[in-house]
Amino acid sequence: MDVSGILDEHTSRFKSVQVDRLIPVDHDLGLLSSFDINMLNESKLNAGPKKRDAYLLELSREGAQLLVNELFSQPTTVDEDSVYAMLPKITTTLPREKPLPKEKPMTRWEKFAKLKGIESRKKSRLVFDETSGEYRPRFGYKGVNNDDQKPWLIEVPGNAD
Repeated sequence: MDVSGILDEHTSRFKSVQVDRLIPVDHDLGLLSSFDINMLNESKLNAGPKKRDAYLLELSREGAQLLVNELFSQPTTVDEDSVYAMLPKITTTLPREKPLPKEKPMTRWEKFAKLKGIESRKKSRLVFDETSGEYRPRFGYKGVNNDDQKPWLIEVPGNAD
């Protein structure tokens, strides 16, 4: 029984993992990206929607195959569950989406405070209370400023109306 015909038919369905480019493709494995500067075939791009889509699909498959080939050439680390590729540092600097924010102009108060040498001093939230001997909040629940509100219940004398 000769199965070589079946094997040839089966292998002909799959594309090769070796991709040849006229100009070598630049890879930045730190970003998992590749940069292809080869020229596109104008006649295939203008041939029609189906042929154009097939051409672009083939180009993207080849680009992804080149990137995967580069990833498999990197040193690996074996863990108990899987294998990890050690990626190199990023070599391509990406531009910002938006420009750097401009410095905000000083307000009138900031200009005046700078001219006079006024610096803002923040008060701490906790204050030491000598009567209780512990730190308590400056205001709010159990605050130092609530001492005048402590006797919230006062007994009414018997002779008061």
